[in-house]
Amino acid sequence: MIRLRGERLERVVALGAHCDDIAIGAGGTLLTLCQAHPGVRVDALVLSGGGGERELEERAALTDFCPGAELRLTVLKLPDARLPAHWEEAKNAIDELSARTGPDLVLAPRTDDAHQDHRGLATLVPTAFRDHLTLGYEIVKWDGDLGRPNAYQPLTPRTAERKVALLHEHYPSQRHRPWYDREAFLGLARIRGIECNARYAEAFTTTKLTLDLGE
Repeated sequence: MIRLRGERLERVVALGAHCDDIAIGAGGTLLTLCQAHPGVRVDALVLSGGGGERELEERAALTDFCPGAELRLTVLKLPDARLPAHWEEAKNAIDELSARTGPDLVLAPRTDDAHQDHRGLATLVPTAFRDHLTLGYEIVKWDGDLGRPNAYQPLTPRTAERKVALLHEHYPSQRHRPWYDREAFLGLARIRGIECNARYAEAFTTTKLTLDLGE
């Protein structure tokens, strides 16, 4: 199996429409890469939830999901489920982030996510990060929009369990949701693991990938 390797991974950008999106979609990947690359810089931008309980949850969570990393988190105050009406503000924030970072990897929602905020953010990403490897993460939810990913990050059982534990620990505001539980998160990770010949994995979609097969 041909793999992309991250020997020179120094800077990562992680984008979410809501607090907990990044952790749900790519928490295991962040744990994996931050442990493998101590001191990696992670610039995270979340469009909603700023100034309240949700921001406090997000700051504590991403600190634990990015162990040993140089984490820089910005949480904006855009209204939940109203991204189309606040397009310019979201676009300006993403442009500003792109202007001050030169990431080796961008983690963001999928362009075919059924939630309008996730999908809108995904649409904005390539307008600002035009020459960057972008992986679109998936978020399990009632919409039934899980598709056929084409990129995988295998997770060790320990990392998969750690991700689930941190999601439960750091986002008490979400525990009432019927889909927000251990079975959902670990079950999806097991399915994605089967698809890439691993025990557990997180899955992503990517629309453009440049290969470097030389020496």
